[in-house]
Amino acid sequence: MKTHLEGKVHGKVQGVNFRDSTRDFALSRSIDGIIRNEPDGSVYLEAEGSREQLDALREWLEQGPSAADVDEIDLHEGDVRNHEGFTVQG
Repeated sequence: MKTHLEGKVHGKVQGVNFRDSTRDFALSRSIDGIIRNEPDGSVYLEAEGSREQLDALREWLEQGPSAADVDEIDLHEGDVRNHEGFTVQG
């Protein structure tokens, strides 16, 4: 069963290859969704996959790429939107 997570990652997550690295991680695990920078300095994402896939993504988001410094992850479940692939927006 597919689950949908959406929300923001806060901290030093812009200008550190966070979006592209997250996309690569997601695609390597067949997770669908989108990711984009937000004006407040956070990164917004939507991700869809199995609970196990999304648990792995959440663990990845806690660290991110080596130059990132994640302070907070605020994700919640939402309605499945049937994303195809994982796209970096903006």
